Amino acid sequence: MNQIDFLAIGDIVTDAFIELEDATVNCNIDTNACTISMKWGDKIPYKDVNIVKAVGNSPNAVVSASRLGLTTALVTHVGDDNFGKECIEYLNQEKINTSLITTEKGKKTNYHYVLSYQAERTILVKHEEFSYHFDMTIPTPRWIYLSSLAENSLPYHMEIAEYLEQNPETKLAFQPGTFQMKLGYSILEKLYKKTDLFFCNKEEAQRILETDETSIEKLLIEMHARGPKIAVITDGPKGAYAYDGNNGWFMPMYPDPKPPVERTGAGDAFSSTFTVAIALGKSIPEALTWGPINSMNVVQHIGAQAGLLSREVLEKYLTEKPEHYLVKKII
Repeated sequence: MNQIDFLAIGDIVTDAFIELEDATVNCNIDTNACTISMKWGDKIPYKDVNIVKAVGNSPNAVVSASRLGLTTALVTHVGDDNFGKECIEYLNQEKINTSLITTEKGKKTNYHYVLSYQAERTILVKHEEFSYHFDMTIPTPRWIYLSSLAENSLPYHMEIAEYLEQNPETKLAFQPGTFQMKLGYSILEKLYKKTDLFFCNKEEAQRILETDETSIEKLLIEMHARGPKIAVITDGPKGAYAYDGNNGWFMPMYPDPKPPVERTGAGDAFSSTFTVAIALGKSIPEALTWGPINSMNVVQHIGAQAGLLSREVLEKYLTEKPEHYLVKKII
């Protein structure tokens, strides 16, 4: 196998997007803690269903990296069913090396249901418990991108940390999923200390750090102190922040050309694109200008990958950026 620029590790899934027609959304005064409700025991009409193959945090990231021109591979598990075969076929079409994908007999490929209403969504998830084992003989990639895995994967995380220990030339980008955040910092401390790029949003940072701190600058400093060389925290439509231990920056979101269609995968697009920019030798401020462009285009489409851009198109957006789309130093 030729050297891989970008090796993504994480669960893969097929998403069925069910676009609801009749629902009610209720939020508190700060538009947080929103709930969606539908009539109980009724027949609820829906507008459409869209099946999106080969998604999930890490698959989204590896498709992003491939379209931006890196050599890529994905380490994941699928079941011996048609959904698994379809996922692999799709990844091959995206020029992603699929030789490291494990097909497990008797298992089902992950399949999620996405209740889509207006521009938001609620996802019904179920992670199959695969027999995770990391192959220590994989030729060293330039970057590993690690994200969401199932709840039985803790020993797998320790194997990945050991692989990084044995191969210090490989850099790690870590975008923790729900289970990884649930484990907490202390259990995954070895991974955090091996992390070159760390991504989460503001609420996730508070959860990981077990704090009510609202200052993103302070959250960045505290996250960096836990091990990651570069900490990146996003704050939804308010923008994104990065800190490398000496300097901190803020970047506004790239303006939407029209109202978002659906926001699934916006965070994956930002994080993976930022990582690709760093892998290509860009500076942190430059990487901050790349990430929001892919996020902007992803939310103009249904699903996490339809809007992912080629490098040529992304750079065209950069040349046509609005005047206010500038990095601001904050630390």
